[in-house]
Amino acid sequence: MKSPRTAIPVSSDQASADLSKRFHQASTGQTIVITEDGCALARPAPAGQFHGKRIGSMKGKLVIPDDLDAPLPDELLNAFEAGL
Repeated sequence: MKSPRTAIPVSSDQASADLSKRFHQASTGQTIVITEDGCALARPAPAGQFHGKRIGSMKGKLVIPDDLDAPLPDELLNAFEAGL
């Protein structure tokens, strides 16, 4: 069983003075907690790789009705306004 990782507390002044070191630590999986006056401010984490869809990848797969911006029927509008 792995032991839980211990966060490395770093004051905001230390983090500012040695930012590239702190980025490297976070990118290698070390848990860094940036603190100020003993209170946690931030916990940098690796960004990882983006595996999202490219813009336009849904072209031709969605249909937007011509009346998309038409006024809502009274029954539906009343339900929204009533908070239901």
